Amino acid sequence: MPCLCSQSGVAKSVFDFSEDVGWNLQGLRLKVSGYKDIIYICPFNGALKGKVFITNYRLYFKSDGDHVVVLDVPLGAISRVEKMGGASSRGENSYGLDITCKDMRNLRFALKQEGHSRRDIFEILFRYAFPLSHGLQLFAFLSQEKFEENGWHVYKPMEEFRRQGLPTEKWRISFLNEDYKLCDTYPTILVVPFKATEDDLQKVATFRSRCRIPVLSWIHKDNQAVIVRCSQPLVGMSGKRNKDDERYLELIREANSTPKLTIFDARPNVNAVANKATGGGYEGDDAYQNAELVFLDIHNIHVMRESLKKLKDIVYPNVEEAHWLSSLESTHWLEHIKLVLSGAIQVADKVSSGSSVVVHCSDGWDRTAQLTSLAMLMLDSHYRTLRGFQVLLEKEWISFGHKFASRIGHGDKNHADQDRSPIFLQFIDCVWQMTKQFPTAFEFNERLLMVILDHLFSCRFGTFLYNCESVRDSNHLRLKTVSLWSLVNSDTSSYINPFYTEESSRVLYPVASMRHLELWVTYYIRWNPRIRQQQQSPVEQRYRELLALRDQYLKKLQELQLSDSSPSAHLSNSSASSAFLCHAAHHAPAHALLIHQHTHTHTHTHTHTHTHTHSLAHSHVRLQMFMYIR
Repeated sequence: MPCLCSQSGVAKSVFDFSEDVGWNLQGLRLKVSGYKDIIYICPFNGALKGKVFITNYRLYFKSDGDHVVVLDVPLGAISRVEKMGGASSRGENSYGLDITCKDMRNLRFALKQEGHSRRDIFEILFRYAFPLSHGLQLFAFLSQEKFEENGWHVYKPMEEFRRQGLPTEKWRISFLNEDYKLCDTYPTILVVPFKATEDDLQKVATFRSRCRIPVLSWIHKDNQAVIVRCSQPLVGMSGKRNKDDERYLELIREANSTPKLTIFDARPNVNAVANKATGGGYEGDDAYQNAELVFLDIHNIHVMRESLKKLKDIVYPNVEEAHWLSSLESTHWLEHIKLVLSGAIQVADKVSSGSSVVVHCSDGWDRTAQLTSLAMLMLDSHYRTLRGFQVLLEKEWISFGHKFASRIGHGDKNHADQDRSPIFLQFIDCVWQMTKQFPTAFEFNERLLMVILDHLFSCRFGTFLYNCESVRDSNHLRLKTVSLWSLVNSDTSSYINPFYTEESSRVLYPVASMRHLELWVTYYIRWNPRIRQQQQSPVEQRYRELLALRDQYLKKLQELQLSDSSPSAHLSNSSASSAFLCHAAHHAPAHALLIHQHTHTHTHTHTHTHTHTHSLAHSHVRLQMFMYIR
């Protein structure tokens, strides 16, 4: 994960570069070999002279002197590179480069005007930060990283449908889109009403934007209510009707005898009406008589992009304390988070009460994905596990065609592209809000969410590349790149929430109130070292203390296991073990006291070697109560 931190013992020379910095990514190539005369204009520490390296994956800066500051920026996180100053610039540090990042940072480097250093660095940085604009491959296609697990096997559609209890007598699996001819932005395997024929599906596709027909995302195992996703109907200004589409939605309603089908249109009413002018629209009461239409008032990608831009302005580089609350309010970021969460709660509540729902926005790949995935997270505890969450992202976001390439701009120099928008970031923010309100309900921790966002930009993995499954297949993505889940699942301990408690039937209803929502400071303001130092919560501090205590106990246990096997040693070791466990109990009573009681009983009941070893084995079992902390 990219970082801005003090660090020593790195990059003694260009020849030691890969080894000392720990850059062992296979496929990484050094493009600028340690240019020395460069100054990083740090907003927190002032002008810092140092050395810069640029590879085909990252920009790396290390300052000179005793207080070392390190910048580590994946090139995929760079949105814009501009030259600062000209030949006539005379001010101090007024000649150099300005770099705008997608991860809330802006970087400024000053260079000497003599020679061609700025030109050389600019050209190399511009070329490798935006490879697709220069006929080059994204780094994910060059990387040859190896992991213990193949993350591309995380999501298997048929297995996930079977887990949900599908197919049923009301719902069937369709392979009509196997060659992407029905809808080129949908996955190949779809779940549709049992009574709907393949011919019906093709007719409905003509009346839905981008041919994104209503298909099942999730089914409630008890009441059989479903979440169905799609795009807007092509009603237009003339108010066109389509009998096939109307009958198809009636089949969805009948599947669990829902009195009325609820259609959640994510857009504000006025936007949905405006879409009629371009051939879109919404389901009218006359045509869909057994349906209730609800508008959720979530704004479009352009509004979200501007909101994030305002948020970035107030969090980086400096946070203005005097007007912080009013400045945050002016961004409307938390208001948008509230509306997305509120919409998902309404979806989850309807389904939980036995009513089937249809969810759409305009094209069904932005706000629709936010709503369906968040509602499924609330309803289904499986998606709140580490691997279940990966399945949720693969299913609702990646396979159903959220336009990651367009929204993020991977490898593209056109930073002003109007298709860019933080829709997925907004979703992850909503997930974070839920983890704050339900700290024991999620198996994964905040670190996972941040790693996902960092690699959303980095282009190190193939997971978030391209706009849809058909394009990924044509580019052989799974064969030529590594999945992010390969990294995550090869070191799951880094992403586990130590306070997780499994509750399989619990439905989560977060409070979508401005009083209960928070700015995700750990993510949005993480580059400010002053803010970061203030953010260590009591829970985090306790977590670190327990980690240290666990390590101490492991060490002591190893010493006992390796000690002399004589009877006197057994008594000595038992006493030492009891003394240590009493110490542990003092620091972590709920956990260590159980360990102490169990070990104390066994070590003093028996004295021979076999029983002492048995005691240590039992102690080791009880140690698992500490091990989960990791």
